[in-house]
Amino acid sequence: IPQDPSNQKCGRKKTVSFSSMPSEKKISSASDCISFMQAGCELKKVRPNSRIYNRFFTLDPDLQALRWEPSKKDLEKAKLDISAIKEIRLGKNTETFRNNGLADQISEDCALSVIHGENYESLDLVANSADVANIWVSGLRYLVSRSKQPLDLMESSHSTPRFAWLKTVFEAADVDGNGIMLEDTAVELIKKLNPTLKEAKIRLKFKEIQKSKEKLTTRVTKEEFCEAFSELCTRPEVYFLLVQISKNKEYLDANDLMLFLEAEQGVTHITEEMCLDIIRRYELSQEGRLKGFLAIDGFTQYLLSPECDIFDPEHKKIVQDMTQPLSHYYINASHNTYLIEDQLRGPADINGYVRALKMSCRSIELDVCDGPENEPIICNRNNMTSPLAFRNVIEVINKLAFFASEYPLILCLGNHCSVQQQKVVVQHMKRIFGNKLYTDAPLSSEVYLPSPEKLKMKIIVKGKKLPCDQDILEGEVTDEDEEAEISRRLSEDFSRESKLIWLCRELSDLVSLCKSVQYKDFETSMKAQNYWEMCSFSEAEASRIANEYPEDFVNYNKKFLSRVYPSAMRIDSSNLNPQDFWNCGCQIVAMNYQTPGPMMDLHTGWFLQNGGCGYVLRPSVMRDEVSYFSANTKGIVPGVSPQVLHVKIISGQNFPKPKGACAKGDVIDPYVCIEIHGIPADCTEQRTKTVQQNSDNPIFDESFEFQINLPELAMIRFVVLDDDYIGDEFIGQYTIPLECLQPGYRHIPLRSFVGDIMEHVTLFVHIAITNRSGGGKAQKRSLSARIGKKAREYTMLRNTGLKTIDDIFKLAVHPLREATDMRENMQNAMVSVKELCGLPPIASLKQCILTLSSRLVTSDNVPSVTLCMKDMFPYLEPLGTMPDVQKKVLAAYDLV
Repeated sequence: IPQDPSNQKCGRKKTVSFSSMPSEKKISSASDCISFMQAGCELKKVRPNSRIYNRFFTLDPDLQALRWEPSKKDLEKAKLDISAIKEIRLGKNTETFRNNGLADQISEDCALSVIHGENYESLDLVANSADVANIWVSGLRYLVSRSKQPLDLMESSHSTPRFAWLKTVFEAADVDGNGIMLEDTAVELIKKLNPTLKEAKIRLKFKEIQKSKEKLTTRVTKEEFCEAFSELCTRPEVYFLLVQISKNKEYLDANDLMLFLEAEQGVTHITEEMCLDIIRRYELSQEGRLKGFLAIDGFTQYLLSPECDIFDPEHKKIVQDMTQPLSHYYINASHNTYLIEDQLRGPADINGYVRALKMSCRSIELDVCDGPENEPIICNRNNMTSPLAFRNVIEVINKLAFFASEYPLILCLGNHCSVQQQKVVVQHMKRIFGNKLYTDAPLSSEVYLPSPEKLKMKIIVKGKKLPCDQDILEGEVTDEDEEAEISRRLSEDFSRESKLIWLCRELSDLVSLCKSVQYKDFETSMKAQNYWEMCSFSEAEASRIANEYPEDFVNYNKKFLSRVYPSAMRIDSSNLNPQDFWNCGCQIVAMNYQTPGPMMDLHTGWFLQNGGCGYVLRPSVMRDEVSYFSANTKGIVPGVSPQVLHVKIISGQNFPKPKGACAKGDVIDPYVCIEIHGIPADCTEQRTKTVQQNSDNPIFDESFEFQINLPELAMIRFVVLDDDYIGDEFIGQYTIPLECLQPGYRHIPLRSFVGDIMEHVTLFVHIAITNRSGGGKAQKRSLSARIGKKAREYTMLRNTGLKTIDDIFKLAVHPLREATDMRENMQNAMVSVKELCGLPPIASLKQCILTLSSRLVTSDNVPSVTLCMKDMFPYLEPLGTMPDVQKKVLAAYDLV
């Protein structure tokens, strides 16, 4: 089939994953992992010398050893005793992986290492899928933690807290107390416990269970009910996580949860009492709530709850400084607010204003024309069929102006009225808005606009003004830039002078802080423009300036407001890419709210931050008088620390069928695209492989890494698509500013095409953000060789040409160099500790200390070091002799 070009949305080639699980039976307990390992499977064995061998690995029936074949060694040597295993690592976190020439081609999520013996040797393996790697890691960790005591494994799943809870649920519903119930009752019960499951799927599961037992009756026993529930409701990826953080138990206690929240989720100031409170709120069994443990079902509920949202709750409040000049903020702005359809044919509709103001839009547009009976109207001048009375619109604006935000609202007035009706406009505004109208004359002693804080609850009118030095009641002014551009386009006579319109003094006096003026060039503006005057730029003109004079545009926008409006050629009311203009510091980028799609997603996502108040403070490189910034910079932005964003797309939940898709029946083949938006150097996208025919719980298990040079301007958009050869269909998306991401394991609530949250439709991910040196890809060659080679990037100072200033700043060169050295040395020392602890680059200091502490205890549970303070630092002193491996780790710790 010829490939449709629209398929190739993302740069990477399409790949398809066929899950390599041996059968459709899902892993829902430790015994499932053990059975899988006893049956055995092929794994690749990695050697340091760039060699990789295929071997068949099995676990002995008595669970005492791991074996592989074929092997040159005799059978007794091609094995590893479980008792000799020290730890099991997931990912490419050993010297072997770091030094193997083929390591780059191995997926991080399919790699695992078994560390064994007193010298911490490693057996390095690669599974064919992340699923299989997770089974071996979870199973082996379980065995190692249990090897201290004998156990009867196959009994274990029946004595777990979960099983006990399910028995009580069954017994409560089994009215007759016969230990069996009707299939219908059992189906209803499971649906009540997990509302996202489809009834057909539950019935099918019962049929499978009954068929496997060759039963003729459709009545359900307690054991069958528990088995069906476990298989239907266990998400394997959450089970693997639970096992990992509970140190291989089937539940978490308060201590496990506390370490998980601190080390993984980045939560600070957490106490044991807070963890017990979480357990009491989410654990489903009474026994668990009393004893303080969280089993798989409660843990899944907790991970799905708003408490684990990807969006940082801090940013749901106003967290930015609101006392800076108005020109230092991005302002949520709407274009042709009165439209709810396209701008060519759409009628005016009051709901356009209701929607925009409820979405905390802070700059709205009113096109006012003469109406009948001396009452001005608002209408689409291409479609005069359903005009709105100006007075009614103003009343709605007055009611909702500060519904979603108390910061100032800008009214962009497009005036097409006769002088007579202009006076009516003024009367209505004064009467309805009253003292909310801001009409104070700007102070010539000031240099910048007032702040949003100072203008709280104020309505500011943007429009034309009569010259202040002439004492006239009315006069001619040029038409608004946008109107002039439209009329020029329509007449195709670009040389025409701007049309002049009459303006009355009363309307002119309502305009104070946002006087519309025409842009000529930056030189003229910087000399002659007053801070209370602002220009509007067409999309084409703003794009040209952004490409030719990016630095000047940023500098100009430090002091003056700029409004950018979509091209008149966008007759379908499509949207421009707001990011292109935010990158140059333009504050008011007007969007067609009525047109959903990727551009509106970016706009909505961006203004979620700072409490959704409609104002977002620009990065300091765009505000400081002395800073110098161009969005087209290649790579590092001076004075800004770049960051590395690590994203692991783990799984999806309950993906709906794309709207209007009918070709494939009910099945979907989802994949995830991750887009980074920001300055051009940061823009990129990557995609996961496609998972065939799974909408309920597709497992992706893929990791990605992005370098972000200007984090304050970066956004990440997750898009889920249905892979279809006719053209990929949209399933859902979520857009979030990088600054609002929470680290750790998070569920992303996906939004529909029009931007609504879809119930129970989520994407499960792991997020980590590291600084540039502390993370990055595992490179070949040893660490010290890498660190030695890299030239350090020191902060350079630019001469201003003013001798006094240059002499003062010269004194800063040496301390700046020292600070850079200190930071780089610290980061390099951290890298060595992570590598020696066998942790990935995204690990936190807390995780390093946890791993370190478990290694510094002997087999008899005696500490092998003592903690003592020296020169204000906590040193670890060895007690007695230590193996070389431990000495190396201690030396790396001392260096930190």
